[in-house]
Amino acid sequence: MAIKSDIAQPRTMTTAEAVVDQLARNEVSTVFALPGVQNDHLFDAFAGAADRIKLIHTRHEQGAAYMALGAALATGKPSVFTVVPGPGILNASGALCTAYALNAPVLALTGQIANAAIGRGLGLLHEIPDQLGVLRSLTKWADRIHAPHEAPLKVNEAFAQMRSDRPRPAALECAIDVWPRRAPVACLDGAVPRAIPVDDDAVRAAARLLSAAARPLIIVGGGALDAGEAVREVAEILQAPVSSHRTGRGVLDSRHPLSVNSAVGHRLWRDADVVLAVGTRLQLQQLQWGLDDKIKIVRIDADADELDRVRPASIGIVGDAGPVMAALARELARQAGSRPSRTDELQQIRALSDADWAQCRPQIDFLEAIRSELPEDGIFVDELTQLGYVSRLSFPIYKPRTFITPGYQGTLGWGLATALGVKAAMPDKAVVAVSGDGGFMFNVQELATAVQHRIPVVVVLMNDGAFGNVMRTQTEDFGNRRIASNLTNPDFVKLAESFGALGLRAKTPAELKQALRQAFQSGLPTVIDVPVGPMPSPWNVLRFTRSRP
Repeated sequence: MAIKSDIAQPRTMTTAEAVVDQLARNEVSTVFALPGVQNDHLFDAFAGAADRIKLIHTRHEQGAAYMALGAALATGKPSVFTVVPGPGILNASGALCTAYALNAPVLALTGQIANAAIGRGLGLLHEIPDQLGVLRSLTKWADRIHAPHEAPLKVNEAFAQMRSDRPRPAALECAIDVWPRRAPVACLDGAVPRAIPVDDDAVRAAARLLSAAARPLIIVGGGALDAGEAVREVAEILQAPVSSHRTGRGVLDSRHPLSVNSAVGHRLWRDADVVLAVGTRLQLQQLQWGLDDKIKIVRIDADADELDRVRPASIGIVGDAGPVMAALARELARQAGSRPSRTDELQQIRALSDADWAQCRPQIDFLEAIRSELPEDGIFVDELTQLGYVSRLSFPIYKPRTFITPGYQGTLGWGLATALGVKAAMPDKAVVAVSGDGGFMFNVQELATAVQHRIPVVVVLMNDGAFGNVMRTQTEDFGNRRIASNLTNPDFVKLAESFGALGLRAKTPAELKQALRQAFQSGLPTVIDVPVGPMPSPWNVLRFTRSRP
């Protein structure tokens, strides 16, 4: 990474001031935070830079970290949170491991005990063994700042790591006695991400294989979110259906004739001869749907390790999805001939899939109510709840980064705080989070953050008085021996109102539509309590069977 100073002479400043200055130079305008003694000098530096960086403080460290994650997922740009060391960073670790799973550029900025005491086991406030090692296990890159002059370099390296190759979280820690140290500091321009050159030979080989395919299929993941236009061009040239599971939803508009959900993709997988996998682990398809010798796979991924993690790709291309797919579209336009439309075929397969899903009511009815009121560019935050499970297949998504999901981490309780980060980063977009009564209480305290910082998210809370998925499993698989799954809840409408938020109740999909309309018009953080009973299980459809030998 090329780094240059943007001023002739160094400036004398504290380590904390140098860090804050360098965050601003990397276009950070908001930091999500919870203060504490090890970071007092850092927060004083934020106070001195209030005209450059807004601080949103939360009521729990996990809230700050999930808000940063939500902002990163909604924008695709690096986001920052800061918490105290030890218990603080451990409280935030759920969000960090989710950011790692989702390839999200989140920077964890944390304090440390006094520099000379690190690693000595003296039992100082917030001391844990090998905090830096813990951070390195949850991030792509982590380091410690030892002196003021290091701050710009290490902040820039964190941003270069988050924005280059496969994006993932990074972390920086700084000791309590290093934050206030003063020294001359050379300020730097913001980090420039490393670009991966397009492998033209591999692109041409991929185009030849895809052009010869009789039944091509495209699978997209989160790595393709910024390549939507090129994905559409390739799909239309090949008349190849485009399937996504969770993180790739919105790469291709759900209304496009070639856009299919993963249930339809599962049906298509059995007969596909060439699969183009773009920015996806392809974990579901390779490990559950099955592989055989007849299927050939072309993989495009920024992480070379993904190309042969399960089985070596027929053609593997290391690169960013956007430029590689654009090059592939140009090459296919030269190589591929015209193909008959697959619209009618796909409509028939969708009808079969929809019949399977018809059992999942009232979940679908409530989701249709949300979709009818949420604008096209509105953002839906998925949770580990019945509506969230069904939304992966049945909730239409029209634009990238408008379906926010915890992915394979399945992070129960992330919804409210993550939605706050989404809304803080995208204030002009409507944001709806779905939650169950169990998961909602994980972060209920962040309603105070929503009210204090005027962040008007809307939470649709499906209230069945239980950890419903656990209770169903106990009922169906363990002879109805229920344990630790029933819940005692507050009156959620009154609870929301006690925070200064809007509390509403909706018992039917029609009432939910009216409540959503009222919530959006109010401009207030809103909780819509939806009392429900047990719902039909979605798992016989979501747990895909093997479709290839």
